Amino acid sequence: MAVAHPSEKITYDVIILGSGIAGTLLGTILARHGAKVLLLDAASHPRFAIGESTIPYTLVSIRTLAERYDVPELATIATFTGNTRAIGPRFGVKRHFGFLLHHEGQEQDPREANQFNTPKQLLHEAAHLFRQDTDSFLFNIAIARGCVARQNFLVTDIDFDDTGVSVAGRDGEYRGRYLVDASGFRSPVAQKFGLREDPCRFKHHSRSIWNHSLNVTPTDDLFDHPRRLTPPVPWYQGTVHHMFERGWAWVIGFDNNKVSRNPLCSVGMTVDPRYYPKPDNLSPEEDFYELAGRFPDIARQFEGMKPVREWTSTGRLQYSSSTTVGDRWLLLSHAAGFLDPLFSRGLSNTTEAVNVIAWRLLRAVKDGDFSADRFAYVDKLQQGLFDYNDSLVNSAFISWTDYDLWSAVFRMWTTGANSGVLRLQRALSKYRADGREQHLLDLEKAAYPGLYWPDHDGFAELYETMVKQCEAVEAGATTPREAADLLYDRLQSAPFVPKHFGFVERDVQFLHPDPVKFLRMLNWARKHGDPDTYDMIAVNGREVVKARLKGRKLF
Repeated sequence: MAVAHPSEKITYDVIILGSGIAGTLLGTILARHGAKVLLLDAASHPRFAIGESTIPYTLVSIRTLAERYDVPELATIATFTGNTRAIGPRFGVKRHFGFLLHHEGQEQDPREANQFNTPKQLLHEAAHLFRQDTDSFLFNIAIARGCVARQNFLVTDIDFDDTGVSVAGRDGEYRGRYLVDASGFRSPVAQKFGLREDPCRFKHHSRSIWNHSLNVTPTDDLFDHPRRLTPPVPWYQGTVHHMFERGWAWVIGFDNNKVSRNPLCSVGMTVDPRYYPKPDNLSPEEDFYELAGRFPDIARQFEGMKPVREWTSTGRLQYSSSTTVGDRWLLLSHAAGFLDPLFSRGLSNTTEAVNVIAWRLLRAVKDGDFSADRFAYVDKLQQGLFDYNDSLVNSAFISWTDYDLWSAVFRMWTTGANSGVLRLQRALSKYRADGREQHLLDLEKAAYPGLYWPDHDGFAELYETMVKQCEAVEAGATTPREAADLLYDRLQSAPFVPKHFGFVERDVQFLHPDPVKFLRMLNWARKHGDPDTYDMIAVNGREVVKARLKGRKLF
């Protein structure tokens, strides 16, 4: 039976607060392996949610969950095709990350734009997730796999003792051996134990305004640039980031492909409130258009669009927690903290955390050890994910005063993100080959958990150099050009940063790899790259070839 009744005297192995993506992914895995799981949620499905943009790391991580824990249906949401076929023609296609830098009162300079994409001939196309449909789909999978659920249940009290936890609401109480709080900012566990850090420890500051809208002008229709300044993939077929000093706007189309029957587009603005204070005399919609109006091409993209919901407007988005684990409880994903939607790390961080939580919880269910010590690495990872994302996003916000500096930060990000995906995919490929879980457990043996490439000293040092240089620019201790020159020198000389891909080539705006570039990069890695870089490229290169010979794609 799928619906929980308070009158039933059942002790669940795990109670999960929140039935969004984090809660349902974890609940499905646990239930699939025999745990008694209760999902409690203050709302019900379907419901509006943002966090729609996926990244390659998220998609490989989801496939890892599906294969490692033998829940193949989870892999549905890892591709545009899977979402469209299994859930419906409601999703946007994501073929790239696109970035356009703007300056107040000026038209966008096409020489100050970047794009990072991957060839669809080799890789599965990612999706812009229409979250109300994706989340409902995953919720139904969780129920089908054995989770019991109670929607519209508002938690009023939580009580822990030596044997478990009692979770009470206005119309009942449930009992469990362990509690996972995946509910979000208003986490009952964080409130009970006073876990929120005040002030929030993150350096980055931003507030946000967002909506879903009709009649959003496709980004490509805004410009008539020479071919050499036009990206290889249309802007609107990916996630568009309009950047400006201390802020950015997103455009995430669900209507950007031929099969979609969804006319909506996700739009939003995220700005530093220290530079753009939240106005008391403007509505959220007026605030949004006032910000957009400072930049002619951003204003043109949003001119005439028709929002379909009430606008959401926030204060400072960032919040953090002193710890994310305790005896018989754990904060997961947005219950633990939040930073900024830039670089689309939310879903990525969630799936990475679920991966390291699930096997620990399954063992705890068997042996009864639900102590905080068992989940110490989970806290270390989640805090690292927040802190490294904080320094990355903060560096990006600083860099947007100068395209040259941003271009260097962009390449630091793409280098780390690409290497992180190759590292994870290499472990998954080895796991597929021999079934040994140790390949996946070895991913946790990293000196810098939370960093995109967490087990490479050279990259960690290079990353910290980027952070320090951006902070020096902010402090006025160096110029953006000096910082950019130094970072490009470090990129060029690093034996672990692939050449011929665009990561170090300063004049390459659009990172668009093809088979020829890949072979050149592989040849460079064989002759000049450090061993780990070559191994990652070579292993994944061989797997790509094998997949293509079988008519499949690797990632």
